[in-house]
Amino acid sequence: MSHATNHRTIRILPPELQNQIAAGEVVERPASVLKELVENSLDAGAGRIEAAIEGGGRTAIIISDDGSGMTPEELPLALTRHATSKIASMAELETIASFGFRGEALPSIASVSRFRITSRHAAFEEGAFVSVENGRIVERGPAALAQGTRIEVRDLFAAVPARLKFLKSEAVETKRATELFARAALARLDVAFKLSVGGRTVHRFPAGQTLTARLAGIWPPAITDDLFEVRYAADGIGVTGVLGKPLKAQAKADRMYFYVNGRPVLDRVLLAAVREAYKGRLLAREYPQAVLFLEVDPQDLDVNVHPAKTEVRFREEQAIFLHLRRAVGAALDKALVLRTVPAPQPWGSGPAESPKFPSRRDFLDELARVDAPAPDQTTPPVPSPVGRTSFAETLPPLPGTKRPPSQVAEGPQPDGPHFETRSPGSESHTPDRPRPGQIRHFDPPAVARRAAAATAREEHAPDREPEVLRARTAEELEPVLPPGVRYLGQFDDTYLIVDFGRELVLVDQHAAHERVIYAAREASGRRGNSRPLGMPVEISLHPSEQARLQTLFAELRTIGFSLESPRPGMVAITGAPPGLTVGQARDYLGAALSGQAKSLTDLWVLMSCKTAVKAGTRLTDDEAVALLSQWAKAPERDYCPHGRPVTVRFGQREMEKMFKRKK
Repeated sequence: MSHATNHRTIRILPPELQNQIAAGEVVERPASVLKELVENSLDAGAGRIEAAIEGGGRTAIIISDDGSGMTPEELPLALTRHATSKIASMAELETIASFGFRGEALPSIASVSRFRITSRHAAFEEGAFVSVENGRIVERGPAALAQGTRIEVRDLFAAVPARLKFLKSEAVETKRATELFARAALARLDVAFKLSVGGRTVHRFPAGQTLTARLAGIWPPAITDDLFEVRYAADGIGVTGVLGKPLKAQAKADRMYFYVNGRPVLDRVLLAAVREAYKGRLLAREYPQAVLFLEVDPQDLDVNVHPAKTEVRFREEQAIFLHLRRAVGAALDKALVLRTVPAPQPWGSGPAESPKFPSRRDFLDELARVDAPAPDQTTPPVPSPVGRTSFAETLPPLPGTKRPPSQVAEGPQPDGPHFETRSPGSESHTPDRPRPGQIRHFDPPAVARRAAAATAREEHAPDREPEVLRARTAEELEPVLPPGVRYLGQFDDTYLIVDFGRELVLVDQHAAHERVIYAAREASGRRGNSRPLGMPVEISLHPSEQARLQTLFAELRTIGFSLESPRPGMVAITGAPPGLTVGQARDYLGAALSGQAKSLTDLWVLMSCKTAVKAGTRLTDDEAVALLSQWAKAPERDYCPHGRPVTVRFGQREMEKMFKRKK
């Protein structure tokens, strides 16, 4: 067969086919349609935008605004590719200030749907409309309409079955469209927005709101209540917005929004800059909340990268990275400086009330944490009505000890771990209690003295419950650890010093305890065992938390949560996992619903971190040995569930090199 018979001449494609090809890039899914139409309304100077979607956007997307509108002659042109009022020259292309400029969105949308546009310009007493079916104009004429534009998109992709099969479920497409609408609303606080889904209003943002107030309609209070502001300007680059505290970090970057000159963008440089600014405050797989607006010279920015207009290129990427990192870092530092904390009374003096911090050391540590909540300065601290699991309760009892009766739902419980509280003065006068930063040695005689004192106290107080972990002698403690392993002491109330035979090992007590708790949670798995609560604990839910509860409901049941919904916007915990107190169950459920955990595994990691003994907490010798004993049996013990190392090891050869005994 000759090549001539297969030859096809070059020709210009029909307009309908051109538009359908362009639609493949511009109209990816219903959310893309909604985004393009909202941005057109903003470019038209609208002060009010209302949108409605049905069937995930496939059945219908309807949007109306009170913008400048179009004349009857402009309506057909608006449906022609590369016809636009937003730019007219190369110079304007280099300094784009509008959302749209390519003239592709409306013809692309009209080519894959039943499309109707109605508009009235202020200079005309009557509006006009044009109807299009899959790229062909089928009707046009006059229409009654107030100033502005109304667009109806129906049966999206109905004539393109190949595109339909790539769409997700109605719920997923609705969620994506809702999120993009909300992101657009954050960019223009001076404009009123309303979104309805299936006839029900899901977002209503009045004009003139603050950024935090608008975010409160999107994110749960657990996140928005702790946001703080960013304000920065240098070298022609401005940064404003809000950031979340490291304590509220989450497992996904889905609450990190970036805007460049008002345009929502997805950019790795901006994401990396924020992550770098939070470095040392977050774990490797955690992401903060951030809504940041960058203002740069339009000539230093290229927005003509992709038809979807969500990508940009910076002329000086390194400068943008450095300025954004500096802006976020300064905001984090400022949030710490501006926090006010009431001067503490000397421990052991003043009215007998429960202190907010178990010790002076804990108080000082709290000041050093950027993500610490500010204490209430007007009312004295009040013990929590629900308790937290003590350190001892997270480990099995040592031989010869008994646990006190389980502290469960009914009645108040002590707030905080069962660690001894010490006063500033006692640190300098007690020989076996070194200052922070010094090593507290494992001292068998001191252990024996404390054991005798504890026994005497118990003899004089027969009604007192026995201690969870009584002090014991070295002979009693040694067999608990694996053969050849000796506990030597604690450094800086954070690191346990252990002799592993031919290695000297420092063990991070918090990371080790995380691994122990995580292993126990993982071992219990999805058994669904639940401990009934004496009284249900009701929690009010933000709409976003309500939606997430529906997603996580089955998994929460498998780990032991028994939940009921007594009324809309409310969930009641009627049963909790056996290892959790009521307070912990409430905290963990809140963390899961606020998005801090994206899966069951992440929830276990979060639970382990919050429950584990903290750095700066003094452990008694028997508590330390009990922790080491359980950690030694845990799988993957060298790393905590977040991936941080648990130990630092010094072998004989490394020690000899450090002391220059050998080369």
